[in-house]
Amino acid sequence: MYKGTNASAGIGIGKVVVVEEQELVIKREMVTDPQAEIQRFKGALETSMKQTQDLAADLATRVGEKEAEILNGHVMLLSDPMLTGEIETMIMNDQVNAEFAIETTCTKFADMFASMGDELMQQRATDMRDIKTRMQKVLLGVESVDIAALPEGSVILAKDLTPSMTAGIDPENVTGIVTELGGRTSHSAILARALEIPAVVALAGVLEHVKNGDTIIVDGSIGDVIVNPEADVLAEYQGKREVFLREKQELEQYIGKPSITKDGVHVEIVANIGKPEDVDKVLQYDGEGVGLFRTEFLFMDRTAMPTEEEQFEAYRKVAVAMDGKPVIIRTLDIGGDKEIPYMGLEKDENPFLGYRAVRFCLDRKDDVYRPQLRALLRASAFGNIKIMVPLVTCIEEYRQVKALVEEIKNELDSKRIAYNKDIQLGIMVETAAASLIADIFAKEVDFFSIGTNDLTQYTMSVDRGNDKIAYLYSTFNPAVLRSIKRIITCAREAGIMVGMCGEAASDPMMIPLLLAFGLNEFSMSPSAILRARKMITEYSTEELQAVADKAMSFATTKEVEDYMKEFVNQ
Repeated sequence: MYKGTNASAGIGIGKVVVVEEQELVIKREMVTDPQAEIQRFKGALETSMKQTQDLAADLATRVGEKEAEILNGHVMLLSDPMLTGEIETMIMNDQVNAEFAIETTCTKFADMFASMGDELMQQRATDMRDIKTRMQKVLLGVESVDIAALPEGSVILAKDLTPSMTAGIDPENVTGIVTELGGRTSHSAILARALEIPAVVALAGVLEHVKNGDTIIVDGSIGDVIVNPEADVLAEYQGKREVFLREKQELEQYIGKPSITKDGVHVEIVANIGKPEDVDKVLQYDGEGVGLFRTEFLFMDRTAMPTEEEQFEAYRKVAVAMDGKPVIIRTLDIGGDKEIPYMGLEKDENPFLGYRAVRFCLDRKDDVYRPQLRALLRASAFGNIKIMVPLVTCIEEYRQVKALVEEIKNELDSKRIAYNKDIQLGIMVETAAASLIADIFAKEVDFFSIGTNDLTQYTMSVDRGNDKIAYLYSTFNPAVLRSIKRIITCAREAGIMVGMCGEAASDPMMIPLLLAFGLNEFSMSPSAILRARKMITEYSTEELQAVADKAMSFATTKEVEDYMKEFVNQ
């Protein structure tokens, strides 16, 4: 058995198809007519854009607009004048072939993204390499592997799958995906989840031990991969697969049902989104609101800052679509780890402890923060928008944001522009500092939302992207659990809403603890909503108190995890 990262839930059983892309050999060659070479590049660029647009249109029809946005992002990269301009300049000035200019320029951008240590930027690096290869193949006349034509019952094995390769997969024929590289947040993993194909990623060296035609089991729910299983193991997993598919079908009965525990405690199950288009999935899975709208996506993949009007339209669209349900919108959370050239951000030596999020926004009030806050306030006239401030570490930061919001309210009043006068302003509790003074914050803010990804990272002093210390990164660590419990207790004592928008909110082993602690709102990816609702309706918060007390009595992460795993599996 091999152990990787669970990237897309479900159990896939089938025959291995090893997918290996032809390695491109790119050499530096001198050209005598740079203008003609630039035209050759432009032809390849046009063909690549057309191929990507066709793939995006097909994906939008088969899966959804949200998933197609990943490939539309590739189109935006291909049409970025900064990228294409640099390639053309290199061809002209250095008199080199287009393939080499593409290789050099795209690799430079990809390496820059990859060095930032941020998951989103790592993905941007993969996207950049994807479009690089696509253009070079057009120039060299190399055909891509046709994944769409694989036989029924195929399990794809690859070093890595690019988003464009994953988008071409036919779920009718492909029952599983296994890759040596990648992570849960990679675009390929996101597409695998959207296509509902079980996937396990980050399985280093697996290609050395598996060959075409091998029988393979992919358990995308826990990250296990079994090659050439014994008959009894195969039968066991076929049974598990049937149970999984049956349970998935049964989850649909929870659409339209309230999220209430057996002893009558009502909670909200809401969704995390990154773009206005994502709201379609929230509605599809019956989300009770939006618990986190990450606004930084509106600022990325562009050459200039979004205007106040563009932002207003994006926020208004989500508010209207959610029709009175709460929509918590996080103000801009960027810093030296995210490359947005027009922002003029210098690279931070340690971006996660640097000039980012609310620190950056308060320093750039006039050109960045005011337009965003004004757009949010104006959009609040169209629905139940709440504003959330990220990475707050001291009460002074919150007070400064509140004062700025009040200023903008007065401006809007003087111009007779409508907005929700009772709009709520809350904070994301994701630092050890905010956790320690949660009682102080709770007296002044309108709500809390716990960001467990960063709270765990900061509490444990662990870079979650560093494999060498990944074993320390766990929300089940007693220090992190105590922090979460304290934040919830402080919010409840002050009578304010407390939610959670980190990965832990949808973790089946964490949900019982969060219910016992008294969490009001669980925010997660839309596809996790119905499973979480089913779990919540099966628990009694009173009965869970003893479970939580026992879990909090342990001294190590492993003890907590083992205990919660045993409890949930009962």
